[in-house]
Amino acid sequence: MGLYRKYILPKLVHCACSSEQNMAQRGRVVPRARGRVLEVGIGSGLNLSYYDADLVEKVWGLDPSEELLSMAAFEAEKVDMEVELLPESGEQIPLDDDSVDTVLTTFTLCSIGDAPRALADMARVLKANGELLFCEHGVAPDPSVRRWQNRMNPLWKRVSGGCHLNRPIPSLIEESGFELTSLKARYMPGWRWASYQYWGAATPE
Repeated sequence: MGLYRKYILPKLVHCACSSEQNMAQRGRVVPRARGRVLEVGIGSGLNLSYYDADLVEKVWGLDPSEELLSMAAFEAEKVDMEVELLPESGEQIPLDDDSVDTVLTTFTLCSIGDAPRALADMARVLKANGELLFCEHGVAPDPSVRRWQNRMNPLWKRVSGGCHLNRPIPSLIEESGFELTSLKARYMPGWRWASYQYWGAATPE
């Protein structure tokens, strides 16, 4: 699995995350970011072109994958903002308390090993008036689809770098020190067991 994770998986992640519907979702969420931004799971840098450079002072891009960060570095050269890439996981954010205006996650919470811990650390670094912006796929509302998600999840995690199909995104956020201020959800085109998405915003409690 070492060669697969190093050479193949990053390219698969980039392709999956750059689908037309996923890019459209980024366009709905990312432009709302402002000030000093922490992007958890920056991946290959697909969000960078969607930031409003007039509103954003700096972006810290956090990701544990060196291969994906090398792609993000290439994208960072194209934008008119300061971008600092951090080779860390979401559970270990190397920033001070109350130092960030916006935290952004897009298709990230599915693959963090300890999502509650990561979200709690996001709440820690956010200022009191800061905002978490998110767009994630997760557990579906229909029992028949959820059954398929639960069946597929063990195999899916192995081939997708730890991605979970069935995480309850809204409750994860609310139980980790945030209050939801907006939330939308629906099925996107594609396999129903992999295409139910949530997006919105939350503030630290």
